[in-house]
Amino acid sequence: MSQDDLKGLITANSFSGMPSFFRRHTGTDFSLADVVVYGLPFDLGTSNRPGSRFGPRAIREASLQLAWGEVWPWGFDPFDRLSVLDAGDIEYTYADQDGFAQAAFQQAKTIAEAGAVPFSLGGDHSVTYSSLTGVRQVCGPVALLHFDAHTDTSKGPIEQHGTMFRHAADDGDILAENSIQIGIRTAYLKDDAYMRLHAPDAMAMAPGDMADLIVDRVSDTPCYLTFDIDCLDPGFAPGTGTPIPGGLSTLHVLNVIRALGPHVANGNIKIMGLDLVEVAPCYDHAQMTSLAAAQIAQEMLCMLAAGR
Repeated sequence: MSQDDLKGLITANSFSGMPSFFRRHTGTDFSLADVVVYGLPFDLGTSNRPGSRFGPRAIREASLQLAWGEVWPWGFDPFDRLSVLDAGDIEYTYADQDGFAQAAFQQAKTIAEAGAVPFSLGGDHSVTYSSLTGVRQVCGPVALLHFDAHTDTSKGPIEQHGTMFRHAADDGDILAENSIQIGIRTAYLKDDAYMRLHAPDAMAMAPGDMADLIVDRVSDTPCYLTFDIDCLDPGFAPGTGTPIPGGLSTLHVLNVIRALGPHVANGNIKIMGLDLVEVAPCYDHAQMTSLAAAQIAQEMLCMLAAGR
């Protein structure tokens, strides 16, 4: 299979055919891919409602409704510019947290070593630690671009979904002084170097201004983008384990991603890895959360493709 073949679409009705991510080809040969999508169906780090282990499947299914071609308002189909491969979900023995973490770490590392961008679908947010450290092994310490209702910098075991960004910063995997957390609306420890843009301030800020703030903060540091779907207000994304009222709207988030596109295109921000986590479809209604996640994922790919 050539790189051009990878860019091809597996055509089918939105309600039939193999439910791969946006109808992408599947496989494990990463050498021809620009981006590799893979699922991390794990939710043993959840502190509230479980169920995000079914998130990767739900996002893939919702993506079938959006696999139309050209994306508005970008004016292009990202899959004409990027070779995107769906590597499926990683395998591990259920309840084996250590086995899962090692498999997730190795998958991200292998993809990054092949020259592709790892894009994982969670799973609770604890899965980001393994993906991020896998990327860090290849490109060095990263700046964190983090959309969330929670800072995930609490003290506690690393297996929890509210502690991993403290551990990653303490271990030198994340450069907190170059990182920014957007949408925060919960209490947090104030003894770290993260910049935080709380939800009311984020909603009041123009998307272009927020994109400029992000670029100023991240600077030229390799960047890892993580998006917890509970950054959105529960009115837009009810299907998640720890919903917090007062969050961002889907449109506002999409406009921020769109505003980041030109910065990615001119090299002001270098995305080395991405993930989208905490979709728990058992609490969703009419696929609202899964569709929002799929749309955000699609526009993240447009952001990566903007300069190509």
